[in-house]
Amino acid sequence: MSSPELWDTRHREVLNKPQACAVLRQHSDHLPQRGQALDLACGRGGNALWLARRGLTVHAWDYSETGIQYLCAEAEKHHLTIQAEVRDVVLEPPEAEQFDLLVVSHFLDRSLMPVLLAAVRPGGLLYYQTFLVGHSGPGPRNPDFLLRPGELSGYCVNWEILHSLEQDGQAQLVARR
Repeated sequence: MSSPELWDTRHREVLNKPQACAVLRQHSDHLPQRGQALDLACGRGGNALWLARRGLTVHAWDYSETGIQYLCAEAEKHHLTIQAEVRDVVLEPPEAEQFDLLVVSHFLDRSLMPVLLAAVRPGGLLYYQTFLVGHSGPGPRNPDFLLRPGELSGYCVNWEILHSLEQDGQAQLVARR
């Protein structure tokens, strides 16, 4: 796995404004009106900012201090309340049934999947988007960080699948626990 320093450098070099991931923007009709949301491995916080604008109580965790500093500055500039935290989610994953909404974009640690799924309260939602094996363009090449076809929905066996798509090197999932 990469270091916080690597991600700090990447976040310093990015010039564009962070955006919410496609699965979140395209399937916002499923979002709750209120509740506790977590943007896990949030980077510069595109998902967190987008969710806070919609009135959710947002937590955002990333182990890049640079990413979290950027997110906090943007939240303050736009008068948004986000509970942002520098946190290694592998060492400190979320507790069980803590969130009504969990958003994960472009992060994969298979060993965390059971814990992440357990962090969603019954009736809560998971929005997940990340890279598939064989994708082209920017992103990881290490198969440890790439989903196999069908893998993502396979983690949510007893969940209601609201959206599942594998296309253009990306996997998307929206599921209700």
